[in-house]
Parts: sequence; structure tokens; C-alpha cells
Amino acid sequence: MRNRNANTILRGVSILFLTATVVLAIVSLVGYSRQRNNYPIGMTIAGVAVGGLTPAEASQRLLEVYTSPIEVTYGDAVIHIDPGVVGFEADVETMLAAADLSRTGGPFWGGFWNYLWNRDVEATQIPLSSSISEERLREYLQNEIAARYDQPPSPAQPIPGGTSFIPGQPGQSLDLDRAVLLISDALRSPIDRKVALSFTRSSAARPTIENLEILLKQIVTLSDFDGLIGLYMVDLQTGQEIHFAINNKQEITVEPDIAFTASSTMKVPVVASYLINRGSDLSADMMNAISQTLGKSDNSATDRVLAAIEPNTGPIIVTQDMRSLGLESTFLAGFFTSPQYLLPEIPDTPANSRVDVTTEPDPYSQTTPSEMGSLLMDIYQCAQNGGGALIAAFPDKVSPETCQLLIDFMAQDKLGALIQGGVPDGTLVPHKH
Repeated sequence: MRNRNANTILRGVSILFLTATVVLAIVSLVGYSRQRNNYPIGMTIAGVAVGGLTPAEASQRLLEVYTSPIEVTYGDAVIHIDPGVVGFEADVETMLAAADLSRTGGPFWGGFWNYLWNRDVEATQIPLSSSISEERLREYLQNEIAARYDQPPSPAQPIPGGTSFIPGQPGQSLDLDRAVLLISDALRSPIDRKVALSFTRSSAARPTIENLEILLKQIVTLSDFDGLIGLYMVDLQTGQEIHFAINNKQEITVEPDIAFTASSTMKVPVVASYLINRGSDLSADMMNAISQTLGKSDNSATDRVLAAIEPNTGPIIVTQDMRSLGLESTFLAGFFTSPQYLLPEIPDTPANSRVDVTTEPDPYSQTTPSEMGSLLMDIYQCAQNGGGALIAAFPDKVSPETCQLLIDFMAQDKLGALIQGGVPDGTLVPHKH
């Protein structure tokens, strides 16, 4: 009887434990099944933690992250960019499919066994799958950011009433290639979604030749000068010109240009004509004569140079050489220290034939601002690169070395005023006053 009771108790306890085991197994199985329906703890998709979330919840979280605007700063401007506007799209379906495969791909019972023993499962990281339209991004950057916030350099501006300029301002332009890279990285990041765009600085533009012309005209007008001024200037690097005339405070046409007395500026054509006709192999006496002509503006030395061209008709040959260069209003009708007029009559030129304005130019020597400027430009171009009208008109008589020699002689004119007085110390200014 005692053994029977003991067996009954033992059987009951066994049934109780077995029942508890089955219940516990069922509860654990249900818990594991529920957990298996969610993503495992520690899993990330595109850098976003989705552990414990259902696929629907994970999808919502991914969209919240990757459709949120990124913050872009460009200079002082703060811009928020919608990813969709620049063609960015996270491929949520593909990433969830990869996460689902990782979640359900392992053996069920093996996973259940690990669940029972509370063993950590290695966290899975699903990489970002996305696409971006670089074309749309570049278009957005150019039209919405660069077009609005880039700053072109501003040139210096003349100060009305003075001879100075207001300094120009440097510009900035978006580094487009760098911006595409930085924004693309930010769009693909779940956390670092702020970008500081870089830009390139451009130096302030130099004053334009148009601004210089305005300033020069203002200086003449505001100086209350009621005479006649003719001005010609050419940028030897670009070929841009300034050419105007003002008579009694009113601008007048320079077509044709206005005749002025050539005075000592005619000594440049004289030396040029000597080098054309007699060459650049100079004797010591001629070297001194030319140096005195251009460096000291000595009239007697100039006449020695003219006589070396041709004792009686040197001035006529100078005039003919200038005609060969296309300078129709430039002529010399006599020696500097002789009253003899070598021409049969005063030449009629386009410049001195104007009836609307006259400077009453000397009948012995005349030129115009533009013709003298053109001659100097031809000398420079000849010396620099063998170009200009001098070599074109006298190809067998003139060389770059000839023209450089002429420039070197003009550099000996040390006046210390006019242009020379306004440039930095040490600046070489070949000229003739």
C-alpha cells in the first residue's frame, strides 16, 4: 500500500513537471516566434537601428531618416535640401528584403535553441541601397545655390571728382564638384546630414578700361578746363583703346582725329626713320646724337640725325616713312633749327582739314594723339614679338632688335613728371615729352 502511494505521488510529480515543461516550451516557442517576426536586437539597416521592430516599423523609420532634409550652409546662408528634389531615393524594399532574409534565413529550431539558452546572435548590418541623380543635383546647385549666392568680383570704381578708385571686392563661386561629393555623402548618412559647402575666391577685378575712360573724362570736366584736349591710350596687352577729345567742356568726335603741333614728340618718328634707312649699327657719334635727341630733347642733335638720313631732305623722308605706316596726319616740313620750309605748301591732312575745331598747329610739324599712339604701339609690338606695322612696312630694314633699341633710347628721357611721376619707383617708362 505504501509503495502504491509512493508511485502515485511520483507519477503525479512527473506529470506535473512534464506539463510544466510542455507549457514552458510552448510559451518559449510563442515568444521566439514573435521575436522572429521582428528584426533581431542589434540589427541595423543603412545605419539605422531596427532591432525589435517589425518590417513595417523599420520601413517607416528608414523613410523618416532618409527623406528628411539635409542642412547646407554656404557662406552665411543656410539652405535645407529635400532629398527628393535632387533625385535621391533610398531603396527601402531592397534593404528590407535583405533584412528579412537575414531574419528568417537561419534554421528555425537552431534559432529556437539559441533563444532558450539566451545566446546572443551576431548582429547583422544591412548596407544602404540608394540612388541619386547627379544631373539633378548639379542642376539644383547651379540654379538654386550658385545663381543666388555666388558673388562675382567687382572692379574698382572711380571716385567722382578725384583721381582715385574705390577698391574692388573679391568674388566667390561655388566649388561645384566638391559640393556634389559632400551633399551625396550627407544624403547617404543617417546621422551626419549637415554640409558646409566650400567655395573658391576670385580676386577683385582690375578697373575696366571703360571705368578709366569715365574717370579721365570726369577729371577734365571737373577741372573747369575750357580748352581743347585730345587723348589716345591703348592697353598694349589687350589692344583696348581710350580715344576722346573734349573742347570747351564738350566731348567732340575724333573721326578724323585732331591735328596738334607735334613739337618734340616728332623726334620719335625722326629716330625711327633713321633706324629704318640707316640701320641700327650706330657709330659712337650717332649713338650720342640719338641719346641727346630722345633723352635730352636736343634740337641740334635731332638735326644731326635728320641730316644723317639725308642732308637736305631728311624731314621729307621722315614724313614719307610715316605715310608708309599709314600715319596720314603726321609730317615734318623742316629741320628743327632751320627756318627753311622744305615742302611746297602746308600739307592738307585728314586732321588739319577739320573745320569744326582747330588747335592752329605748327605748319612745320603736326601729328594727332591716335597716330603718335599707334606709332608707339607699333614699336612695342615690333620689339616684343616682331609684329606691328613697322616690320610689315619695312620687313627688310626693321627687326625686333631695332625696335628694342629705339625703346631703350626713349627710356633715357628722365623727366620725373607726367607719367613717370605717377608710377612706382623703378618702373621703366620709355616716352617722349
